Amino acid sequence: MPAVDPFMSSSSGLDSPARHAFTITPSDGTDLPFVTRGLYVGVSGDVAVVMAGGETETFTALAGGVTHPLSVSRVKSTGTTATNLKGIY
Repeated sequence: MPAVDPFMSSSSGLDSPARHAFTITPSDGTDLPFVTRGLYVGVSGDVAVVMAGGETETFTALAGGVTHPLSVSRVKSTGTTATNLKGIY
């Protein structure tokens, strides 16, 4: 039997839990399929991103096993050393 979602008809706010996730393969030239609400880092390291607002930033020494509240449109391969990345939205 499928799981019942009693919140299906509720609208999600920015502080609501994520409903979707996808694996991120860093790329210098390809945007993510969805802008993220958070970025899960499986193994610690640096993450070079293009923010949803268009700025390019590198976040250094992001902790692994943590979802960071970053809204990004791209995770760049150049400058990214963290692995096992997931986008949540």
